[in-house]
Amino acid sequence: MQTEDFLSLFNVKKPILAMIHLKGESDKEKIDIAKHEIDQLIDNGVDAVIIENYFGSPEVVEEVLSYICQNRKNIIYGLNVLDDDKKAFELANKYDAKFIQLDSVAGHLKQEDDREFEKWIMNARKQTNAFVLGGVRFKYQPYLSGRSLEEDLQIGMDRCDAIVVTGEGTGLETDITKIEEFRRIMGNDFPLVVGAGITADNFKEQLEVADAAIVGSYLKDTFKDDGNVSVENVQHFMEKVKNIR
Repeated sequence: MQTEDFLSLFNVKKPILAMIHLKGESDKEKIDIAKHEIDQLIDNGVDAVIIENYFGSPEVVEEVLSYICQNRKNIIYGLNVLDDDKKAFELANKYDAKFIQLDSVAGHLKQEDDREFEKWIMNARKQTNAFVLGGVRFKYQPYLSGRSLEEDLQIGMDRCDAIVVTGEGTGLETDITKIEEFRRIMGNDFPLVVGAGITADNFKEQLEVADAAIVGSYLKDTFKDDGNVSVENVQHFMEKVKNIR
């Protein structure tokens, strides 16, 4: 389990983590596109990449992580294996990923099921060097705990190294009042990451409250998750971010 702060990975304030969705018609194309996107994103100022099986599979995630581990080990990289948290820890450990994103670490399970999850995640964290970014009241995740947001956030903070907050869906803006509520409950010392809907128009307001952001759709040519990474959009966005650092 990490004893340092997640933000210690970065030598800049307000780091930007770019999501690689693994688009493509075949596994080979998905891997090739991911390699190209890594270059486009990192070479134009993004601080880290997240490899996610949004359009791909856990097997493609592994292939891309293997490529990074062998060829781009100098970059900061993490992963999110949707619907398979155990696989995420396995791959992070195998390919020395710096962080793991889990869509939910509290609030998504009934309390009787949550007890088993807590045992598992606390044990998994003891066996990894990767930081864990955990969602609470996250997009597309159920709310089943019956606990208050305050309770779920406090529990979530015990289970991860940074809390991720989102709105209702991919590419949809996260309401600033929700970000502010999370910050008020969490205090100022625990890392808070905005996980969806960041744009060049809202990032300043949101990053005045949060410590980092995960960006996907806005860096695409269509501003949608299934678009192609646009170097122009990446440069425009990162230039604005640099101006507030």
